Amino acid sequence: MSAVSRLCYISGMKTAVLHTRIAPSLKTQAESVLGQLGLSSSDAIRIFFKQVVLRKGIPFDVAIPNRATAETLKKSAQNIGVKTFDTPEDAFAEWDAL
Repeated sequence: MSAVSRLCYISGMKTAVLHTRIAPSLKTQAESVLGQLGLSSSDAIRIFFKQVVLRKGIPFDVAIPNRATAETLKKSAQNIGVKTFDTPEDAFAEWDAL
């Protein structure tokens, strides 16, 4: 049981069940990251909900990208104008040269 789950269990708080549909690959990827952080999916959702309440909104920016960003994202998805590097150092060297 994770630390967050233990705290919730120890405090004796009642819980509600949340069911959601999510793409299996997204769930697997997210659970992999969360596992490295020592969190379960339930822990992460609990943290997200707490932050929504504390901030009185979604705790990160949710916005429709402007035209330039949307076009760049579309080109990137099509591998247009994408530059790759063999190492992070090569990328940093190029950025430093700009």
